[in-house]
Amino acid sequence: MTVTLPERTLAQLAAINADRARAIVKVTDALVGSEQRRRRPVELVEMSPGKFLIVVGPSQALNGIPFLKLIEIAPARYLLTMMPGTAAESLEVVLRDMLHDPNAHYNEREHAILLELINLIGHQRRTKHMSKAEILIVNSD
Repeated sequence: MTVTLPERTLAQLAAINADRARAIVKVTDALVGSEQRRRRPVELVEMSPGKFLIVVGPSQALNGIPFLKLIEIAPARYLLTMMPGTAAESLEVVLRDMLHDPNAHYNEREHAILLELINLIGHQRRTKHMSKAEILIVNSD
């Protein structure tokens, strides 16, 4: 099968992998997931060797945390960002409170996100493998 693509798309694929077929597979798997790897509610995405970002699926529970902002970086995949000056440990405390709130009723996916984040952040905090970094955000005119 032959596929004709715009030059800009070919250039973007070449930046991902010199082999176009592998680049197409990688992009497709990243966007929709592969059969072997369905999207988890919480994932670690390597941004540089040994450094990972926490990426989550959509979550109403997380959207309700005042100091946390979810930034969509891919369809239905969100990067967690925190207001400057907020301690990373604050997120773990709030997540635990949310999970143990007797008045809160989360669906299975939301519950899984909260639980996985608590476990991930708690483990990283205890082993001293977690740090924060700031990102640059530009407002449109």
